[in-house]
Amino acid sequence: MTDRLEEELAHITRAVEDLHEMVVDHGKRLDVMERRVELLMKRAAESDSASTGGIVLGDERPPHY
Repeated sequence: MTDRLEEELAHITRAVEDLHEMVVDHGKRLDVMERRVELLMKRAAESDSASTGGIVLGDERPPHY
């Protein structure tokens, strides 16, 4: 019975390690994506600002609200 429990514990430990690696990888990917989105939003705002001559606020509601 002890051998079986040790084997199960080894499998669970490996699964936890695998999941930890995935979480770390996803965190890194999320950081990269957040930086890219921020850069794209900045570029879009600069482009809109250059074409309209004004300041663009992303959270601004349209005038009819």
